[in-house]
Amino acid sequence: MGSKLRTASWILLAVVGVLVLLISLTSANLAYRGDYPVGGMSIVEIAAGRDTVLEGLRGTRGTAAAWAAAWAVLFLAMVLGPYRQGDVATWWGFLASALVLGGVVAGRVLFLKSQAGTGTALVILVVVLFALLLDVKRIAGAR
Repeated sequence: MGSKLRTASWILLAVVGVLVLLISLTSANLAYRGDYPVGGMSIVEIAAGRDTVLEGLRGTRGTAAAWAAAWAVLFLAMVLGPYRQGDVATWWGFLASALVLGGVVAGRVLFLKSQAGTGTALVILVVVLFALLLDVKRIAGAR
């Protein structure tokens, strides 16, 4: 049973990595080529003909998408390599990564008083924690 849970764990984590990579690349495409809304207004409306404002809005989203894509590739490399092979340190690394994600998103709610954009992060956090719990025996066996 333990081996089936370990397999389910790394497959679920790999799915998270692939989905985050696809979403981040879609977000980068939208940042560089689309007219997406911010606070209910399109970025073209917000910029109102000011090219530097439009460039800044596109650049901000593009930078966030780039970091998400880079994280997803690193995440996948760890899932498909050391984690899949049973490395305990990667389990802890994924847990730390999920907790940091949760902390930064909680900061958005706490400091900005806004839950906008927190749904995706919350889903990622819950799925990663669930996948790690499927393979929690890895930690117990390491002692």
